[in-house]
Amino acid sequence: MTRLTGTGTAASAPGPAQRMFAADRASRDLGMELLRADDGAAAVRMTVTAAMVNGHGVAHGGYLFLLADTAFACACNSRGPVTVAAGADVVFTAPVYEGDVLLAVAEERTRFGRSGVYDVTVLRDEQVVVEFRGRSRSVGDRGLRSRKETP
Repeated sequence: MTRLTGTGTAASAPGPAQRMFAADRASRDLGMELLRADDGAAAVRMTVTAAMVNGHGVAHGGYLFLLADTAFACACNSRGPVTVAAGADVVFTAPVYEGDVLLAVAEERTRFGRSGVYDVTVLRDEQVVVEFRGRSRSVGDRGLRSRKETP
C-alpha cells in the first residue's frame, strides 16, 4: 500500500491517484491525507477544523461533500486514465463537529465503457456520518486542458 500524506511524499512510486492528490491543493490545504488508493478504492482522512463549522455549530456540508468527493476522485483515478466526476449524490446521516477525525472510504461498484459508479462512506470512528455515490467519466490519458488552453 502506498501511503501519501498531505505533504505529497510517498513511501513507494506514486500511481495516478497519488500524483493527482499531490497536485490537489484544495484537498491538501484542508489537511486531507490520502491513506491509500489502488484498484478502484481509496481512503482519505481529514480532521474537522473551526473554519469548517457553520452557524449551527456543526461541520458545513460542503466540506463533508469535498472529503467524500476527494476519496471518490482518488478511487476512480487509481488505475488511470484521467477520470472526472459526472455527478454525485450525498446523504448526511449524523452531525459532525469540530475536532472530529473523519475517514472517507471509496469503493468502485462498476465500470462500463468510459463511465463508473463509486460509493463513499464517511465515518467518525465506526459511525457513518455521510453516504456519497459518485458517477465518473474517463477523459483519457491526455486529461483535461488547462484553462489557458481552452478557447
